[in-house]
Formats: sequence, structure tokens, C-alpha cells
Amino acid sequence: MTTAAKKNTGAFRLNMVSRKTESVFHLILGLFALACIIPFIFVIIISFSSENSIRQIGYSFVPSSWSLDAYRQVFNLGDALWRSYFNSFFITIAGTVLSVTMCVLYAYPLFRKDYKLRGFFSFLSFFTMIFGGGLIPTYIVCKNLLGMSNNYAALIVPMLVSPFNIIIMRTFFQTSVPFDLIEAATIDGSGEYTTLVRVILPIVKPGIATVALLTALGYWNEWFLCLLYVTKRDLYPLQYLLMEMQRNAEFLARNSSMIGASGAQAVASLPSQTMRMAVVVFIVLPIACAYPFFQRYVVAGLTIGSVKG
Repeated sequence: MTTAAKKNTGAFRLNMVSRKTESVFHLILGLFALACIIPFIFVIIISFSSENSIRQIGYSFVPSSWSLDAYRQVFNLGDALWRSYFNSFFITIAGTVLSVTMCVLYAYPLFRKDYKLRGFFSFLSFFTMIFGGGLIPTYIVCKNLLGMSNNYAALIVPMLVSPFNIIIMRTFFQTSVPFDLIEAATIDGSGEYTTLVRVILPIVKPGIATVALLTALGYWNEWFLCLLYVTKRDLYPLQYLLMEMQRNAEFLARNSSMIGASGAQAVASLPSQTMRMAVVVFIVLPIACAYPFFQRYVVAGLTIGSVKG
């Protein structure tokens, strides 16, 4: 039977794995996908559960009663909530664009074998992964020397350069960009920046998307820099604002006996348990919505170097 005939009869297969074995692989991957999705679904269910349900039966997929109190408590923040959302998006977008640009400009010379100082700068980048400056010297340099306090620069600049991302980008250059392509562009009269922008970058889009995704996750989840350098509430990112809100609720719950009977009753009605899960939903949902836009580039990066038919 010819290949065309096998395709028409449905007997043609792209691999030598039997259907039973392939079904087992599909089952294993399906269970793994469920293991990744179910915890987030569980968090969403708990965030819509009532506080009384958690006290009675604990965390459950089927709560005894439902409630929106946790989300009402978060939305009571009003303009502060939307301002923190804007801050988080601005910091993430601006930080990701600047960080990826610096990562590409640093990794590209390290990939070029004709660059004489590539060994020195590779070691310089790797050295910072092993030995850090420490929290106190970093704080003094950022706040006192560079003046990064109560401004967006304090939340963006300290995370601009990532040695890990530089190594990833350099490796991607090495595995996906043939050096003959650079030589051909040079013979045609292309300058270094023209070669990088018009020849190299279109090839390494999957690598750039991967580094951008890692960088965006880092900026979106960062709250410690705000704790160190920011005291103005107008500059709070979403993560720090919600963490402060949760910390205040826990403080009131621990000290409810010191604020009188009416105050204790009001504190007892706060959805402290479900609020934690609502905070997780507010933080994770934007990233979950943004991931599909990066997915096709990440998948393309996994197939770079494979045999194309």
C-alpha cells in the first residue's frame, strides 16, 4: 500500500508508537494538565465561598454556602485598586521592554565569536549569579546614590539586568543563528545594528518571547522593591497593595480582643480566609490571560533546529 493510500485509509501514522501506548501517554499528559489546572480552580471556588462555610467544613470544592464578601472587600479599595493595577501594568510593560532590550544587546556580542572580550563579559555576568552585593549595599546605592526612592525607577531599574536571561538568550543565539548568515549580511554591506535588527531578531523571536515572558512574570510578582523604596500609596503595585490589605486584616483578627466587643464582631465578619484566595485570583488572572499570546512563540522555540519537511 502506498503512502497516499495509507493516508486515505487513515492507517498512516507519523510515529512508530502503537495506539495503546499513545493513549497511555495522552492519559498521563491529561492527568498532569489537570494537576496544574485543578489547584487554581480550587482557589477560585474558595474565593467565592462564605467564611461560615470554611469554618464549618473547611476548604471544599462544594461549599455549604457561597459569598461575594471577599471580592466586595477588595473592590472597596476603590480608586486605589485601579491605580495599583495601572502601576503594575506600567511597571511590567516598561520593565519588560527595557530588560529584554538590554538582554539582547548584552547577549548578542557574547554570541559573536569574533568579539575579543566575550569571555570577560561572560564571566562578569556569571559572577553576579554566584556573588551578590548584599541587601544593605544595594539599598544604599539605589536609594542614596542613585536617588531611586518613591518613583517608578525604584521598581524597574533594580531588575533590568538578569544574568539568567542573558545566558538563555546567548544560548538561543548559538543554537538558532548560523554565523554564515552574519557574514553574508556583512558582505552585503550591512552594519552591526542593521544585521541585528533586520536579520537576527526575526530569527530569534521565540527566544525573545521566552525571555520576555520570564521577565514579565518577575516584574508582575515583585513586591519586595516596593517595600524597600516606596512609601507613597499612589505608586503601590497591585501585589503590594493586596498584600498590605491582607496583612491589615490578619492584624485585626489577631488583636480583635483589644478593640472592644463591637469592633471584635466587625473583625469576625471580615472574610480573611476567602480574601487570601481572592487576592490570588486578582494577581494570577492577568498573567493567565496574557500567556496564550506568548505560547506560539514558546512552542516555535522548542522546535527550532528540528527537521522541517
